[in-house]
Amino acid sequence: MQAGDPAVGAPMAVAGAQSRSEDEESLGVKDVKRTATQAFGSGVPKRRSSSRSIKRKKFDDELVESSLVKSSSRVKGPPVIEPVRCSGSEPSSSEKKKVTKSGNSLTPPLTMLVNPAPITKRVKKSKQPLHITKDLGRWKPTDDLLLINAVLQTTDLTSVHLGVKFSCRFTLREIKERWYALLYDPVISKLAWQAMRQLHPEAIAAIQSKALFSQVEEALLAKIGSTSQPKVDMFQELLSKHPGVFHPSRTPKSLLVHWQLLKQYYLLDDQSVQPLPKGDQVLNFSDAEQMVDDVKLKESRDEVLEHELMISDRHQKREIRQLEQELPRWQVLVDSITGMSMPDFDNQTLAALRGRMVRYLMRSREITLGRATKDKPIDVDLSLEGPAWKISRKQGIIKLKNNGDFFIANEGRRPIYIDGRPVLSGNKWKLNNNSVVEIAGLRFVFLINLELISLIKAEAAKMTPQ
Repeated sequence: MQAGDPAVGAPMAVAGAQSRSEDEESLGVKDVKRTATQAFGSGVPKRRSSSRSIKRKKFDDELVESSLVKSSSRVKGPPVIEPVRCSGSEPSSSEKKKVTKSGNSLTPPLTMLVNPAPITKRVKKSKQPLHITKDLGRWKPTDDLLLINAVLQTTDLTSVHLGVKFSCRFTLREIKERWYALLYDPVISKLAWQAMRQLHPEAIAAIQSKALFSQVEEALLAKIGSTSQPKVDMFQELLSKHPGVFHPSRTPKSLLVHWQLLKQYYLLDDQSVQPLPKGDQVLNFSDAEQMVDDVKLKESRDEVLEHELMISDRHQKREIRQLEQELPRWQVLVDSITGMSMPDFDNQTLAALRGRMVRYLMRSREITLGRATKDKPIDVDLSLEGPAWKISRKQGIIKLKNNGDFFIANEGRRPIYIDGRPVLSGNKWKLNNNSVVEIAGLRFVFLINLELISLIKAEAAKMTPQ
């Protein structure tokens, strides 16, 4: 076929026209995209962000914004406007990358740009000070009404503190602070006024009936004589004569009761308080106590009780005597069990050292105690009683003096215990009858021949005057 053939050139022209129209359409789509991005991207600045979520605490304003975003996403709004693509064109790979990058960015939707939701700020309510709420809690409307009526009657806060009975025990300082707050604090005065207006009329009447008496009212009541016996009609006439002086809640009966109180405390005009008598005429408590007869205060004698006490006393004394008589028998039994009974001494034995196994007799005025060996004999070998390897060869010396007293001297290294008291090396201690001697765990009882020792003391006494 030739190049200038019209059959071949027509399809080529048609193909060129189609390719030209496709290029123009793609260029038109690109222009639409560019204008759309310029329109929507120019209003909101681009921010760099990463796909990784950063965990951190949100501030208050961020919490408010997030809550608003969530609420706006939940509310159904107008449909979102998206850019229109031509059906015949498909985005290229570079355009897909651009779309994905723009999707990852934090660009708000079109609805937020067109109609942004107004951000509401939390307005904190002004709170009243703590002392105001505290006073409003303690001071009831009845107390405020009592305070106002009392001040209007007496014009003295001290008298109000002493005479008015509030729902709580307020101090004088608290009453003053409350009165000044009702006068000068607009918040407290407004709240108190609203609370008092809500009281029941009967409660208001009861509070007004308790209003204190003013000085002018008491002066008019004091003019009535104490000797007279006024009736309710007299006080009714007094109320009718002086309507502007007395409180509107006063009744003739209340005036009569208050006049009786004035008379009781000697506050009427014709009454005068008499001074107390001076001298011995005043009877105080100590004088009255001395005048009381103590004999009359004592209870009468109970003969039956005294007889029973006497009989019980006799029985107790009889039991005590029986025990005293049985004591020697019990002593013999105890001595037989413990082995501490008095041995039968001969005329040559001065004393005895009794142990659990062996009894050593002292027949000379001086004996030595210790552990006997082959080269060194000893008077009292303590190894016969038990293990004596801790005892020194010459542990101690027992000696009888001319006055009949026995003494033990410690010559060894270890202490000797006499009745629980330690006797160290180089010291001595007096031995009595039935004294307990303990040497290195071995216990002995020192028994004295009292008859022989008494004869020795008698001879010594005879020798001393010569």
